[in-house]
Amino acid sequence: MDYFLTEDQLEMKEIARKIALEKIAPKSAHYDEEGIFPWDIVEIMAQSDLFAILVPEEYDGISGKVLDLAIVTEELSKIDTGIALAFGATGLGMYPILLAGSEEQKQKYLPQIASGKRLCAFALTEANAGSDAGAIETTAVEVEDGFILNGTKQWITNGGEAEIYTVFAMTDRNKGARGCSCFIVEKGTPGFSFGKKEDKMGIRSSATRELVFEDCKIPKENLIGKKGTGFITAMKVFDKSRPMVASQAVGLAQGAIDVAAKYSKERHQFGKPISSFQAVQFMLADMATQTEAARALVYQTARMIDAGSTKYSKESAMCKYYASDVAMKVTVDAVQILGGYGYMKEYPVEKMMRDAKILQIYEGTNQIQRQVVASNLLKEY
Repeated sequence: MDYFLTEDQLEMKEIARKIALEKIAPKSAHYDEEGIFPWDIVEIMAQSDLFAILVPEEYDGISGKVLDLAIVTEELSKIDTGIALAFGATGLGMYPILLAGSEEQKQKYLPQIASGKRLCAFALTEANAGSDAGAIETTAVEVEDGFILNGTKQWITNGGEAEIYTVFAMTDRNKGARGCSCFIVEKGTPGFSFGKKEDKMGIRSSATRELVFEDCKIPKENLIGKKGTGFITAMKVFDKSRPMVASQAVGLAQGAIDVAAKYSKERHQFGKPISSFQAVQFMLADMATQTEAARALVYQTARMIDAGSTKYSKESAMCKYYASDVAMKVTVDAVQILGGYGYMKEYPVEKMMRDAKILQIYEGTNQIQRQVVASNLLKEY
């Protein structure tokens, strides 16, 4: 379908596609097998100004639009969702600064992110605080010249590799979610260290790591927004970032379709290509239709946000859960079309199926997304 992309967007799309095919594809399987973070690919992305797409022009970026982020993420994810996350998760980690940070914080950090020289990470999740973000146990105690952080964050994407972390901690436990605040913590700050790197089922080329804060002192100017506004900031970030997760899903699904459709024309059974069998044709038709529907939902939601809409929580949740459910189904069907070969690491669809599962879980499980949609829907009546 023609989504009437601008010349700039088509150029971004082509650059991302070229990097995916020429630089990521040859290394994808190896990086997945070994769990290697793709620093060489990150450098290529930075040199190609992909990270600048995350940041508005006034902070040395070239875009800052959600649709542009979605377009690039989709192209990278067609080949490797895990490697694409080095880009996408930096956008997630940057959003608290962009949406709630002071002008001084934006001037200091956003140009660094735009250059690709420093990756970013978003640190909210803990062992006992996932969907229930109000259950955060990490604390930030205010002292005369700053804050002292103590606690542990779990399953942080880009953890250990990023230089800039937006960290959520409780400044007043008695206020529940209203006692949550957000801070910028830089790698190398005394008292800030990293725990184990997770050994994951999928997105294995993405670093997922524990963050540990032990009497970690940060200056007062690293508080994002006002004390007690961290939970509000997190919810605003999720509303804006969920189309990125959805675009990962769309790219992953499209990549699986590309492999399955090509294979169906090459694989012969009973003297003819399996693409000639109605059973396979119907599977491919459903895969393509569902993926296109997901793409349309993601692009329209992104355009809605970029146009300045102030209410898009429902649509953002819709595209995240719908697209990721589609990606899970499409990748499973792609494995089925490839049959025994689909189950082998010789073909990329088994990896795609493994990668798809996390999309239904992180940045709010799909059950939580349905709850968000329902609660917003019911407010309209």
